[in-house]
Amino acid sequence: MARGQSAHHPPAVQVRRLATADRESFLEAMRASHLLHHPWVAPPRTSEQFRALLRRAREPAFEALLATRACDSAIVGFFNISEIVRGSFQSAFLGYGGVHERSGQGYMTLALEQVLRHAFLELRLHRVEANIQPANVRSLALVQRCGFQREGFSERYLKVSGRWRDHERWAMRSEQWPTARAARLG
Repeated sequence: MARGQSAHHPPAVQVRRLATADRESFLEAMRASHLLHHPWVAPPRTSEQFRALLRRAREPAFEALLATRACDSAIVGFFNISEIVRGSFQSAFLGYGGVHERSGQGYMTLALEQVLRHAFLELRLHRVEANIQPANVRSLALVQRCGFQREGFSERYLKVSGRWRDHERWAMRSEQWPTARAARLG
C-alpha cells in the first residue's frame, strides 16, 4: 500500500489489509454504522461474519482492506476488491463502506485514492467496477469525486439485505486513473 503523498504531507488516511487483530474495533465500528450502511451494504457485525470475511480474504480473487486515520489508527472505512479475474480481463469489483462517526470528513475519498493506487499499480488490474444503488447519494458522490465513469444501469442486479436491488455501474480503468487523480488533486 502507498504510505505517503510526499515527505512533507503524509496522508490523513492509511489503507492496509484487514487483520484478525482488527476484529473488535471493526465490529464495533460496523455496529455503530448500521444506519449509515443500511440498505446499501451489509458488512460483518458478528464475530462469525468477521471470520468469514477473513477466510474469504485469503482467496486470490478477494482482498479485504481497512482504512484508518493516520493520526490515531481509528477506523474510517473498509474496502473489498472482489471477484478479481486475471488473464485478458484483469478486472475486479469494488465494495466499501464508511464509519458513521467519521463520515463527511473526506477520509473515504483519500482512502479510495489509495485503494485505486493499490488496484492499478500493485494488483495490476485494468478495470475496477463499483455497483451502487441509485439512491445512495454519498456513495455516488464518492466515485464521482474520484473520477469513476457511469457505464450503465442494471435492474435487480445485486441482492443486498435480502432484496434484489437496482444498481448503477461505475468504473475506472487503469489508463483513466492518473488523469482522474491529477484532476482531483488539482
